[in-house]
Amino acid sequence: MSKDVYVVIEQRDGRIQKVGLELLGEAARLAAQLNQKVVAVIMGGDVSKKTDVLFHHGADKVVVVEHEMLNTYVTEPYSKALTAVIEKYTPEIVLFGATSIGRDLAPRVAARIHTGLTADCTGLEIDPEEKLLLMTCPTFGGNIMATIVCRDYRPQMATVRPGVMKPLTADPARTGKVEKLEVTFEPSDMNVKILEVRQPDRKPVDVTAAKVLISGGRGVGGPDGYGILYELAAELNGEVASSRVPVDNGWIEEARMVGQTGKTVRPKLYIACGISGAIQHQVGMENADFIIAINKDEHAPVMSMADLGVCGNLKTIVPKLTAAVKKHVMEKSG
Repeated sequence: MSKDVYVVIEQRDGRIQKVGLELLGEAARLAAQLNQKVVAVIMGGDVSKKTDVLFHHGADKVVVVEHEMLNTYVTEPYSKALTAVIEKYTPEIVLFGATSIGRDLAPRVAARIHTGLTADCTGLEIDPEEKLLLMTCPTFGGNIMATIVCRDYRPQMATVRPGVMKPLTADPARTGKVEKLEVTFEPSDMNVKILEVRQPDRKPVDVTAAKVLISGGRGVGGPDGYGILYELAAELNGEVASSRVPVDNGWIEEARMVGQTGKTVRPKLYIACGISGAIQHQVGMENADFIIAINKDEHAPVMSMADLGVCGNLKTIVPKLTAAVKKHVMEKSG
């Protein structure tokens, strides 16, 4: 009989990725409605020492698979290891982060165990009557939100976009049970040869971690238009983000894109500058705690979803806002 909500914890170089902690929080909410447990699955070369943080963030049990073949993510060994976990423990639900690794691993495992998979979910709920997992994701270019169920096969599986779910506040007092699963690997399981692992020259931008985002759209006018946004972001200890059009035009790097085809963010403050607010962008930023929209068009969609809408030229308003923030900081510190 299938039971419990499993979360596949992504780690890179031994560092647990934030999306795994977000999913543990969501799994705890779902498991409570099913009267089941939360189980974290972590795979790697030497990951046993990482279990405590998983308990602190909501796991009731952690399943560990360790092997030197899992030191670096490779599709075939990880697929074999996770398939072995699912076949042994028969979970009711399995959640993955919709990252490059999760998007690669989840469909391969789903095919091996003959079950369905809903990709890029932005919402998860439990049906109160049938107790099925309701998996919601954008479709048709983000113009429609589809809710999908998997009635006949188990586990019910989904990848969830990073930044959508909230992690639980860490509780250092929480503990749980650790189980190690031995998986037998053959040399043929390593079907690719890793010649070199290259780290980026600079730390990549992570807009999902920012508490404040100053986001620019078509209205910034070009790459130089982002200068005033960077100045405001610096004063607010925030980061600069973007809608899709500036990325497509080459005005700003893709890592800063928020929206259906970019990142999903949940900052405390989101300032949308010159962004019309198409549904594809709304999907990525609608969960911000407070949204300020600056736009020439008072009827732009973003204005109706903003907590505060400012109608005017962003090239005039943003510098004035930056100056006001600077003045406030100086008065507070003085």
